[in-house]
Amino acid sequence: MGGVGALPRRRPSRTKGKGQGRVVPGFRLSLGLTLLYAALIICLPLATLIVVGARLGPADYWAVVSSPRAVASYRVTLGAAALATLFNTLYGFALAWVLVRHDFPGRRVLDAIVDLPFALPTAVAGVALTAIFAKNGWFGEPLAALGIKVAYTPIGIALAMAFTSLPFIVRTLQPVMEELDGEIEEAARTLGAGNVTIFFRVVLPILVPALLAGVSLAFARCLGEFGAVIFIAGNQPYNTEITALLAFIRIEEYDYPAAAAIATVMLATAFVLLVVTNALQAYARRHELAP
Repeated sequence: MGGVGALPRRRPSRTKGKGQGRVVPGFRLSLGLTLLYAALIICLPLATLIVVGARLGPADYWAVVSSPRAVASYRVTLGAAALATLFNTLYGFALAWVLVRHDFPGRRVLDAIVDLPFALPTAVAGVALTAIFAKNGWFGEPLAALGIKVAYTPIGIALAMAFTSLPFIVRTLQPVMEELDGEIEEAARTLGAGNVTIFFRVVLPILVPALLAGVSLAFARCLGEFGAVIFIAGNQPYNTEITALLAFIRIEEYDYPAAAAIATVMLATAFVLLVVTNALQAYARRHELAP
């Protein structure tokens, strides 16, 4: 273990030689298949969504996306997503730190459980959370005695979003935490720095780019969550109705342009978040390559 950690880190070369990047046989074929996949599976559905939404015309489009019910759904979705992301940032950071820095019985099991939201159907998660936090549920009943209602409230929506998006923060932080050089912390400690100072002045700055990238991915995931939310939300317009559900209702009413228009709002929001994420990842790479 010690010998591996002492090996010098190889920096990726920025020079482009002849044939570089063409190690995989059939480069042109693989590139063509990749572009075809991107066009058919990613770009075509998104373009269709925009085209269908554009059928409304500017005035009708604005009337749909700015209607009181739509604005209320944006508020519920963004508020619950922000609350879920804040919780996951704190808890996910602590969980990743424990999994990387501590060895205890059941650590591997806990590490595997982190990925459970990826494997579990979101509808199943929604049903389970509703059963647990309903008025007569395991946690819902004692919480109701304290005057706290979770199911069919924005708190329940945030809880469902937090469940499905937690792995993004944990899995984004873990590789960076594993690569932290313990010698830097020891050097700071020999210079008289305390644990709090070492954490905020030495460790945290290294983790910030990865943390921000994980937060952006988790927030984007919360915006698009549907299956886990609809069971625990109650789906009351102006109160617990999320934007994805409102778009689904418009589809059930065969109002496809209105559904597409509402969806484009969330698409634009998610696109901005992904652009920010890519910028943060580029910053992290520059920071890693810096001497």
